[in-house]
Amino acid sequence: MAERLPVLLIVDDEVRSLESLTRILLDDFDVKTAADVTQARQILQAEWVQIVLCDQRMPDMTGVEFLAQLREQYPDVVRIIISGYTDTEDVIRGINQAGIFQYITKPWQPDSLLLTLKNAAHLFDLNRQNELLATELRLSTPHAEATLSQRRQKLKERYQFDDGVIRGEDSPMNVICDRLRQVAPFDISVLLEGESGTGKELAARALHYNSLRWNKPFVAENCGAVPDELLESELFGHKRGAFTGAVADHIGLFERADGGSVFLDEIGEVSPAFQVKLLRVLQNGEIRALGSSKPHKVDVRVIAATNRNLEEEVRAGRFREDLYYRIAAMTIHLPPLRERKDDVKVIARAYLAAIAQSFGRAAATLSAEAEACLARYGWPGNIRELQNELQRLLILSGEAGVIGAELISPRILRAASTREEAHDLGDVMDLEGSLKDRVDALEERILREALIRNRWNKSKAAKELGLSRVGLRLKLQRHNLENVHQLPLRRRGDAAKA
Repeated sequence: MAERLPVLLIVDDEVRSLESLTRILLDDFDVKTAADVTQARQILQAEWVQIVLCDQRMPDMTGVEFLAQLREQYPDVVRIIISGYTDTEDVIRGINQAGIFQYITKPWQPDSLLLTLKNAAHLFDLNRQNELLATELRLSTPHAEATLSQRRQKLKERYQFDDGVIRGEDSPMNVICDRLRQVAPFDISVLLEGESGTGKELAARALHYNSLRWNKPFVAENCGAVPDELLESELFGHKRGAFTGAVADHIGLFERADGGSVFLDEIGEVSPAFQVKLLRVLQNGEIRALGSSKPHKVDVRVIAATNRNLEEEVRAGRFREDLYYRIAAMTIHLPPLRERKDDVKVIARAYLAAIAQSFGRAAATLSAEAEACLARYGWPGNIRELQNELQRLLILSGEAGVIGAELISPRILRAASTREEAHDLGDVMDLEGSLKDRVDALEERILREALIRNRWNKSKAAKELGLSRVGLRLKLQRHNLENVHQLPLRRRGDAAKA
């Protein structure tokens, strides 16, 4: 029996927009369209709609107004606004009044839109499952409490420093993990510094789940992704009527995390005006919701993270010195992946196995040559970039059990080859033996990596090197490289020993 597609209702008074959206989404959704809210209501009464994608500017009423009404009558439907206008008040109203899942701005990107809608469909399924589970749990409270305790314990074990941080034996992360382990039990604020993608949130969770607060909430907020008005409401909460669109009280993250930990990511991006408000909260241990005159005590541990050098930001006058010392009782720097060369292979193997499991695929391994190429690359995007590349490799490899270097992204191959050629030039100069031995070793490296870059297409490799195909074949025979893709990389000194 074919799986039923999620039902998506698109509400837009522009015919071309409806046609364009339908054409892009028809393969993944059962698309229904409405040119106005009257048609939309008729469809909602007749169909079991999971997602509503509604334009903000319509003649009879705004999208937020319609979705706010929809929220009352069909609370399970996932509501999404799409608009060519980015008005902060519209966003606030959409979040608070209509309870929207996402606010999408025009012009939209097809891939991004499709991903958002698939996530919305997944959210609908999760909410339905959660309702069923909630009903069952109400009938078995003791069992639910025991299960919750077990899950908390498993979550704590997941973030143990020995198992949670994947690394090699002599990894620079060993010192970092030791420092995190020392700091975790002490109730002080911690500042995590490092480039994007180095695992700062993982480190923050490890600090929380290895502290005395481990069985209390851990909440995270990316301060760089939210404007001041929304950030204050998100962290400290607001009262009904505090601003346009505040139709109900909202509990902030600091209050939700009472007794636990708050992770403030990208703390270096907050404005000077908001730094003052945050400092007051950290000094007094009190929050005051927007629209309220009464402060409220909270007990939280603050863990902050930044990809900036906050000491330099303080000296430049862009970050308050007093706030810096409040959040940086202990500063820990997480090294980028390019400084963890020996960890790349270990991380790649572990992540490849996890990705294969998540894809429902048989386990695959990287060839020695592929691992060597990944280890030589600089990884400016750090672990996130490595994860993306491993996903790509697993998809392109099909059912192959061993993933070869020919599938690696050309930009990574080129960068890795350039670094290796520069490195190996020094190696060749250090080799013992005759000039011929050294030149042969260098020529072999150039031939090998030209073949890798061109996916072992000998015609393309010959053209790149300015050789005829016959000339290339003779050189490959001389260096015993006819089956280069089956051979391991020649190590330093091999040519001299040959």
